[in-house]
Amino acid sequence: MRKCLLALALSGAALSADPGVAQDTPATIDVASDGFAAFLDGLRPRAMAAGVSRQTLDATLPTLAFNPRVVSLDRAQPGGNPAAGATSGIAPFAPYRDRHVDADRINRGRARYRDLRPRLAVIEQRTGVPEAVMMAIYGHETGYGTYTGDFDLLRSLASLAYDGRRRELFTNEFIATLLLIERGFPRSQMKGSWAGATGYPQFLPSMYLRLAVDGDGDGKADIWRSEADALASIGNYLTNAGWRPNVPWGVAVRVPPMLDRTAIRPRLTSPRCPRVFDRHSRWLTMAEWRRLGVQPVSSPAPADTELVSLIEPDGPNATAYLLTTNYRSILDYNCSNFYALSVGLLADAVAQ
Repeated sequence: MRKCLLALALSGAALSADPGVAQDTPATIDVASDGFAAFLDGLRPRAMAAGVSRQTLDATLPTLAFNPRVVSLDRAQPGGNPAAGATSGIAPFAPYRDRHVDADRINRGRARYRDLRPRLAVIEQRTGVPEAVMMAIYGHETGYGTYTGDFDLLRSLASLAYDGRRRELFTNEFIATLLLIERGFPRSQMKGSWAGATGYPQFLPSMYLRLAVDGDGDGKADIWRSEADALASIGNYLTNAGWRPNVPWGVAVRVPPMLDRTAIRPRLTSPRCPRVFDRHSRWLTMAEWRRLGVQPVSSPAPADTELVSLIEPDGPNATAYLLTTNYRSILDYNCSNFYALSVGLLADAVAQ
């Protein structure tokens, strides 16, 4: 299960920590403390089977209290409250782009890019993921490390698992966090967003266990304090998600007014994030799009033989984008077209 599955579970909720959210604000949700304690005690056999020691369980489980704040935040997500009505319509991309690919984020990204170039060059050589793409994800997730969230991961994940709406998902992440403590990471370091994303790259604990790597050569993958480790782990994540070296994520294009959009509709429905992928056209080569009159307005453009799909995030008569399979790798990180487009555009701006 990759990080995007939590994004899917949260119906597009941002995983990045929100520096403006009060972390332990009282909420109206309440549960009996003995029921919560009994639930945690029931997880002991499963945690021990996964490799968590009795000593770690004895030291942590009695310290946990139900956190109504995280359950309240979870239920506030789209789809979190079955009684809430569905929203219709799709917001335009341009306002989101203006907030997330702004001058401040670009300038700070360029400064960090210059400082980290020696490390980034080595990671790019090893993974094939462009340095600027790794920096753009770092910038989107935590503002280049300026905010990573201060929710207690164990308490948050235990509370979400006990609430039961996605019990299996959050139970797995709770046990993965215990395994991080078992590996020697202190409980005080296990902080992150209310939904369990942690560290500079905002990995879920289970994702850390599978894909975090050492980027600074000290023998330990510390995504909470080492930028090199965090960036190497982002590169490793994208490689695992299918990133192809020397292929751009996509390119901005101008679409002719008379393009027959019914002829380019996708022919299949994605089993994952269907609303996200439904906005993409079917695959055509770059040369085929050119013959239809779709012309790049930025660079670099994918090769004429490259298969790409079209998205018009602001509708007809606005800037559109042709997207390669590498764009899909960014979507794997967070299944949101706005997120993935902004990562691509920020990477292009940082690299200039």
